[in-house]
Amino acid sequence: MALLALQRVTRSYRADRPAVIEDLSFCLEAGEYVAIMGESGVGKSTLLNLIAGLDRADAGTITLDGTELTSLDDDAMTLVRRRSMGFVFQAFHVLPYLTAAANVALPLELLGWPEDRRAARVAAMLGEVGLAAAGERLPRELSGGELQRVALARALAHAPRLLLADEPTGNLDPRTAAQVLEVLRTQVKAHGGAGILITHSQTAAATADRSFVFDGRALTPRLP
Repeated sequence: MALLALQRVTRSYRADRPAVIEDLSFCLEAGEYVAIMGESGVGKSTLLNLIAGLDRADAGTITLDGTELTSLDDDAMTLVRRRSMGFVFQAFHVLPYLTAAANVALPLELLGWPEDRRAARVAAMLGEVGLAAAGERLPRELSGGELQRVALARALAHAPRLLLADEPTGNLDPRTAAQVLEVLRTQVKAHGGAGILITHSQTAAATADRSFVFDGRALTPRLP
């Protein structure tokens, strides 16, 4: 059984316009890390929102680890996101009033991890992204690259089954982008989950196991 399966998923926002996503089917296996490219406006972010249950499909099914997400109510979907998904966005979404360590610890607190286990995991993840000495610094004291790495450590702290990354390197210099991409890939592989990277960068897409071009209706394998 695939870790993630989309079957004939359709999403339309206006009846008088073509669907943003139409009749899309796709499977992702455990341990797989894939990149999705495509022109702006074709529905790449909409696709991630549908998978995460932040938006709802008009038709079709989305299944994660055998659970049909499209049948869940909002409360149940929130629990799935909290337990099984991690998110990395171009805009960071780091909470400004929490230290780097507290930002990374937040999903673990929501999951009820005990303090000692939580502290050990936060320290390990900050070390993994090269921020071992930055745990007590506030976001305003960090660079854009450091903020993105805090967001990455937070997304990966609970070893999610599915990592969703939406243009995570768009604001980063090439060196920092390479570091972020390496951590994304190695952490997905280390925990046997799966990852989807949305990107406009061919360099970023080349780090994935497979890459696709998305046009709203199909994910076409991208040739090397």
